Formats: sequence, C-alpha cells, structure tokens
Amino acid sequence: MCTGKMGGQRTAVGMFPQREFGSLALLLSVPPSLLMLWYTNYYLDGSWAALFDMLFKEGLYKTFKDMYRTPFDPLAWKMIGSFMCFELLLMRLVPGKRFTSTVTKTGHLPVYKANGMQCYIITILSFCGLTYAGIIDPCLVYDHFGYLTSAMLLFAVLFCLVLYIKGHHFPSTKDSGTNGNIIIDYFWGMELYPRILGWDVKLFTNCRFGMMFWAIGPLCYAYKQYVDLGGHVSNSMAISVLLQLLYVTKFFMWETGYLCSMDIQHDRAGFYICFGCLVYLPVMYTSPSYYLTKHAINLSWPLAIAIFCAGVLCIWANYDADRQRQEFRATSGKVKIWGTEPKMVRAEYITSDGEKRESLLLACGWWGLSRHFHYIPEIGASFFWSCPALFNHFMPYFYVVYLSMLLADRAWRDDARCAKKYGKHWEEYCTHVPYKIIPGVI
Repeated sequence: MCTGKMGGQRTAVGMFPQREFGSLALLLSVPPSLLMLWYTNYYLDGSWAALFDMLFKEGLYKTFKDMYRTPFDPLAWKMIGSFMCFELLLMRLVPGKRFTSTVTKTGHLPVYKANGMQCYIITILSFCGLTYAGIIDPCLVYDHFGYLTSAMLLFAVLFCLVLYIKGHHFPSTKDSGTNGNIIIDYFWGMELYPRILGWDVKLFTNCRFGMMFWAIGPLCYAYKQYVDLGGHVSNSMAISVLLQLLYVTKFFMWETGYLCSMDIQHDRAGFYICFGCLVYLPVMYTSPSYYLTKHAINLSWPLAIAIFCAGVLCIWANYDADRQRQEFRATSGKVKIWGTEPKMVRAEYITSDGEKRESLLLACGWWGLSRHFHYIPEIGASFFWSCPALFNHFMPYFYVVYLSMLLADRAWRDDARCAKKYGKHWEEYCTHVPYKIIPGVI
C-alpha cells in the first residue's frame, strides 16, 4: 500500500505488485499485438492458424521482424496529421451549445461545446466530397494501414508521455495527482480533465479521433472493395459498414451522455484511455470490416436482412437505454419510464470536501432488468456487424470477445465504485436490481 496525492488530498491507494505488473505487461504487449492483428488480416487472410504456424516455424523474433513497419513513413504522418488537424479545427470552429457535466469532488465543473453531431456530419460529407472529387484516395487507408498503425503507435506512446509530464507539472485542474509509481501513473493517467491549448484531451482522443475514425475507416475499406470488385460491394460488407455507421451515429447523437460516463468522469487520461482510443480503437474496432475487404461474401438476402434487422434492434435498445437514463437524470426523476412513474433510490454521498449530495438511481425500465443491461445489446450489435463474415475464421469475432471482456470488467469496476460512493444506498439499490449484466444469470 502506498499513498498518492489524488484530487488535491492525500489518499491511500492500493498499489499491489500485481497491478503494476499487469500495467507493465499491457504496455509491452498491446503495441506489437496490434501490428500482429493488422498483419494477420492483411497477409494471412485473417487466419490465426496461419499466424501460429508462422510463429512456430519462424520464431517470435523473425515473425515480428516481418510484421514491423517503420513508424516514420511520410505518407502515414501526412494522413494522420491532416485528419487530426481537421478534427481539432472542427472542435474549435463548429458552433454548439454549452454543456456542463457533473461537478467533481474538488469542485471542478467540466464545460464542453456540444457540437459532436455537427462535426460528425461535416466529417462524413467532407470524406465523401473529397473522395468524389478525387482529392483523396480511401484505398490508401487500407493498403497503408500497417504504416498508419506503426505511426500512431509511436504518436500515442509519446502523447501519453506528454500527458504524464503535464500531469506532474502543469495539471489543468485539481483532479490530478500521482499514485507514487511511474508505471501506474503512465498507464492509468495523472489527470481527469486535461486540456492542451484549450482543447479537451479526452474529448479529442475518445470522440473526435477514435470514434470518428470508426466511421471513416469502414467507409475506406468498403471503397477499397468497391474498387477491387469493379464497382460494387458485397452485401456482407454493406451490412457490416451500415451497422457500424448506425452505431457511431447513435454515439454522436448521445455524445453529451458519454461525457457523463465512466470513461470521462472516472478514468484518467493515460495509456489506458488515450492510447486505447488513438490506436486500439482504430485497429481493433474496425477489424471486422477490414477483414471483409478481401473476403467479399455474398449472403442470401433473407439471411442478410435478418442480420441487419437484428443489428438495428440491438443498436436501438442500447440507445434507448442510454436515452432513458439521460432523460431520468435531466428531469430529476420526473419522467415516466415505460408508461409508469419511475422506481428509484435516492442515494446520498459525501464529497471529498465534506459536502453532502444526492444522486437518483434508476431502478426500472431497462435499468430494472440489470444494472448494466445496456451492455447486452452493445455486444449483440458487435456480433451482428461481425457475423456477415460467417465463420471461416475467428478474426472477425476478435472484437466481440474483447468487448465482452471489457464491458464485464467495467461492470465490476463500476459496481465497486458505486458501492464505495453510496454505501447502504447502493445495497438498497442492489436489492431492487440484483443482477449486474444478464438478468437471472449474472
């Protein structure tokens, strides 16, 4: 156990050796695994069997030597730099309403410009217009993705180092501090709400780079298949890309809600969040459609329609759950849930400065089925935009497995945080909503 200055106060933080070891293991293993993911998709047709055979025959060193791409490729940096500058300019110049999130324990009130949907629409229209005019070639994103991945790996590692130094010496708010361990500080981050030259760091990395590329990337892969197939795309690619676009559109419609989520309000800006959104998201989350680029599978139309409708239903359920909770919070519980007055728990808690506050915990509707029921349709949506690839290889489903593990971990972490924050009120809430994720099971 060591102590660290957290949020302006001396706080005991459990720093067991396994946590440091786990963070270090991820720091060392995630970057090469992303190159491995790209290489397997691009050169090995998405076959993990071929990858393991390559590792067995050539060894780890030779395999990674074959996968290595220089992170200093000029074209890669030109593409990344242009995209970043464009999104940063949109963040600053596109008008939007003032949005304030939840006050932190130190009294900081996060303020944002709510222009995510406008920036999203402008980005999509600009991409389509520039492609139609022949100014950009989306095929380059697919063909050059190994170099793009290497360049972003380098950028993200250095960017997280900048955040680490900034958190030590130039924190933006009092919601910052060290755990007393350089590995933990670098991995989990130093600041909760860092800003650089007026730009909110997590809003940029999470939403305007990571999530925005999630829309642009699959469009690039679909365009590549369109060119390779002489002017058409397979219905499997079309379904996968359309479902992902619907999901990302839903995200930007709800972006202000995301700014009140665990990622923003509780996870600090470090390798875990920022590296994840700068590199892991673009490579991992778009991998199903990246795989489909070279695998033009034409599904029977009844199957294609069934997959698409199931995916849309999951995306709607995920959106409706978020909307339900957001309206409940915005009206302080004065809204009907599924046609009835809401069941809720009034949970009091004490802030770090000794002030007593109250939160309303929704215990009905989607949120009465389980405490994190919205994760089920989210995982379901990821499955349905992956399954058009059918089941020839595991690669298209790698993201589904990863997402399931990620959301399960988030559910347990969020429950532990709420139990600590609300105490007996959380115990009362759990009697109303006893299941974490799957009703009747977990």
